Amino acid sequence: MARSRDRGAVMFEALLSTLLFLPWVTPVPPTPTPCQRCCDHLEPPEGDVAHMPEIRTHIDMTILKGEKGDRGERGTPGIQGVEGQPGRAGPDGPKGSKGGSGPPGVPCQRQHAAFSVGRRKALHSEEHYQTLLFDVTFVNLDDDFDMFSGRFRCRVPGIYFFNVNVHTWNFKETYLHVMQNDTERAIVYAQPSERSIMQSQSLMLPMGRGDQVWLRLFKRERENAIYSDDTDIYVTFNGHLIKSDEE
Repeated sequence: MARSRDRGAVMFEALLSTLLFLPWVTPVPPTPTPCQRCCDHLEPPEGDVAHMPEIRTHIDMTILKGEKGDRGERGTPGIQGVEGQPGRAGPDGPKGSKGGSGPPGVPCQRQHAAFSVGRRKALHSEEHYQTLLFDVTFVNLDDDFDMFSGRFRCRVPGIYFFNVNVHTWNFKETYLHVMQNDTERAIVYAQPSERSIMQSQSLMLPMGRGDQVWLRLFKRERENAIYSDDTDIYVTFNGHLIKSDEE
C-alpha cells in the first residue's frame, strides 16, 4: 500500500510540472477505473500501467506569430470588369460667380430694300389685263423696281410691306389687283360714284429671291379706270423690307 502511495505521489508531481509549463493544456477526464479495496496489496499484472489522465496540448498560434515581412512586388493588372450602370445625377452645385465681359461682337450688317414710285397718267380698261406702269421715282434702292416693266423684283428674301394708292374716276368702277408673280394677293376696288375718291390697299408678303410684285388693272368686262393728270400724282406704289430671312 505504501508503494502504491509513493507511485501516486510521483505521478502527481509529474502532472503538476506539466501543467505549470503548458498553461494552455486542456485536461481530459480520466477513464473510469475499477474500484480497489484499500487492503488489496497484490501486485498489478505484468505490463499493467496505472491509468493517468490523458493530456492534449493546444498551442496558441498568436504566440508563435513572427515579425511582419517586407511588402511584395506589385502584381499585374487584372482584366477590366464590365462597365456598371450610370449613377444618379448629383445635386446642383452652388451658383458660380458672374463672368467677365466678352469681346465686342461684329456689327450686324443689316440689308435693305425699298421703293416708292408714282404715276401722272390716267388709265382705262381694255379687252385684256394691263400692268400699271409708273413714270415718277421717289425711292428705288439698288434699282430693285423695274420702271419699264412696272415690277418690283426681290433681291433680299424676307418679309415685305406693300402699299397702293389710287384715285377713282367719276361714275366709273376702279378694279385692280396686287399681284405676286402670277397670283392675286389683294384687290383695290371702288364702286361707281358721282364723286371720285382716294382708295388704298396695304399688305405684307413673304418674298423669295426673284419674286415679283406688280399691279394689274382688270380687263373690260365693265367700265374700269383710275384717274390722274399731268399736274399732280394720284397713283403711288410703295414697298420695303421689314425683316430679311438672314436675321
